[in-house]
Amino acid sequence: MSRFILRAAVAALGLWLASRWVDGLGFADPNSLIVAALLLGVVNALVRPLVLLLTLPITLLSLGLFVFVINAGMLALVAWLLPGFTLSGFRAALLGALVVGLAGWVGSWFIGPRPRVAVVVERRGFIESRDPPERRDRNDPPPPA
Repeated sequence: MSRFILRAAVAALGLWLASRWVDGLGFADPNSLIVAALLLGVVNALVRPLVLLLTLPITLLSLGLFVFVINAGMLALVAWLLPGFTLSGFRAALLGALVVGLAGWVGSWFIGPRPRVAVVVERRGFIESRDPPERRDRNDPPPPA
């Protein structure tokens, strides 16, 4: 949970920088900025993977550059859902998505990589053998070394 909050804070910093640097991107108040960062995290977690999957052919044809358009679309979706967040057009969404993405990239250097889930399987009574499993019984003694 604290990792999500850190990533949301980095997204909020990126959105704040984008509101300062990009004309046509703005927030009504600081609360809108914080809610936009949280909502952007939710949209990126739920909607973006589906959109990436559906647009995979055009993304491959554009050598991955269409992902920038998808990121701009996710930012525009957040602006459409949140009344205190304004975008003036596609240019503002694209440049804002670039700034937010760069801020997230730099922020991930400090936060560290995402945690990975490892599955460990322990087998009890497993007999190691050089023979294929179909040629021996489980109760056979191991072959001589």
